[in-house]
Amino acid sequence: MLTIGTLVLGVNDIAAATSFWHDALGYVPREEGDDTWVTLAPASGPGAVLSLMLSETPVQEHPRIHLDLYADDQEAEVERLVSLGAKRVDWDMYPEDPDFVVLEDPDGNRFCVIDKSPE
Repeated sequence: MLTIGTLVLGVNDIAAATSFWHDALGYVPREEGDDTWVTLAPASGPGAVLSLMLSETPVQEHPRIHLDLYADDQEAEVERLVSLGAKRVDWDMYPEDPDFVVLEDPDGNRFCVIDKSPE
């Protein structure tokens, strides 16, 4: 049996990406990283693990894989993430009534903030 162990994002600056994702998710390094790789995990309790890998590959405008972050208060979380350095994306593929907002991290990696507020 296989399970997904880690999600990996390519980034240009490991230290800056570590700082952003720590502030965004509250994740901490699982072990000591270096300037080419770090693995972040929830500070307490279960959750997906996120690794940051040094990459020189250009960011895709329409990435094939991205993170979906679930939010009980989407508007507040989007504003918080923008204040941490994320940028809003002028996404050309929004449906008529989207339940998500597309952002990019300081390295340009696209991710979505999904509205999971109680109806």
